[in-house]
Amino acid sequence: MKNIIYADNAATAKLNKKAYEAMQCYLVEEYGNPSQAYSLSRSSKYALKYARETIAKCINAEPDEIYFTSGGTESDNWAIKGTALAFDRKKAVIASVIEHHAVLRSCEFIERIGYPVVYLGVTQEGIIKPEKLESVITDNTGLVSIMYANNEIGTIEPIKELVGISHKHGALFHTDAVQAIGHLAIDVKELGVDLLSASAHKFGGPKGIGFLYIKNGTDIVSYLNGGSQEHGLRAGTENVASIVGMSVALEESVTNISVGTSITELEKEFFNLLTVNGLEEGREYIRNGKKDAHLPGFINISFKDKDGEAIMHRLDLKGIMISTGAACDSVNTQVSHVIKAINVPSAFEKGTIRISLSKYNTIQDVKEIAQCLCSIIKKS
Repeated sequence: MKNIIYADNAATAKLNKKAYEAMQCYLVEEYGNPSQAYSLSRSSKYALKYARETIAKCINAEPDEIYFTSGGTESDNWAIKGTALAFDRKKAVIASVIEHHAVLRSCEFIERIGYPVVYLGVTQEGIIKPEKLESVITDNTGLVSIMYANNEIGTIEPIKELVGISHKHGALFHTDAVQAIGHLAIDVKELGVDLLSASAHKFGGPKGIGFLYIKNGTDIVSYLNGGSQEHGLRAGTENVASIVGMSVALEESVTNISVGTSITELEKEFFNLLTVNGLEEGREYIRNGKKDAHLPGFINISFKDKDGEAIMHRLDLKGIMISTGAACDSVNTQVSHVIKAINVPSAFEKGTIRISLSKYNTIQDVKEIAQCLCSIIKKS
């Protein structure tokens, strides 16, 4: 395979080597079903217990508040549908217009069965203003769901303030932290959230595994019915190897969270190189999201009168992997709902790309991305 520069870490991150090594014995040697009582299953049962404790420690939760799922999409679906169905009546749900589709489509589902849903607009930087939530929330609101950081533009939301407003009105608060966890320090007790979604492959764990934090005392109905796994709320034999990999990757990410500082330096150098190579911000491109409060290494830019998909394919031919937006919506080529919500000017919106850097990227990677990108923009 030819050498590539991978700069689409928001879509999926490289599997952490320690996580991979920790997983192997549970795929081949320690293959016992953790729900069984005989000796072969003891190792798997202990592995689940230790993984739950490790993940809980990483976000300052209690071990029995961690529920293993198949990933962020399932966690979001469970948080919204599971709490709505547990309400004593059809209470309202509030979400922002820039949520991940796993949240938006779950909201559409509960709307179809009679639950009122209110969608909050955002600023041009993608911020949900606390006063905006205050103006629409009522004592009939059952749940507020606002993502911790946006998956396209990287903007970090004022979650703690939004939680305070929600709880003042007796509503639960869920945050989709899929992009943030492992990259930003998250303390669920300090934030006060009732539910939090996470997905392992965003922070160096395997694909197809995640978790939902459910604060003790939160009313929620089971997501899958069958056996008594996950405290009786999610039936099905646990994916032990992937759960182990997820816990190791998260612990590793949280331990090394200061790496984000060096990634931010790469990001700064990228924009410096755009200027050096003759691209002028405001005239030829605009930067999307909140500059002083976004995920490290998250770059979302829109080029005037260009085609983001064409840019992506041309970079791909040069061995550079970037994205035009959310990877989970790659079948759709229209302008994303996030770009529309932040009112990117029509001349720029179609030319939007997302570059997401990680600890594996180097200054040389950034130079090559910037130089190739500038060459493409000038020639197209």
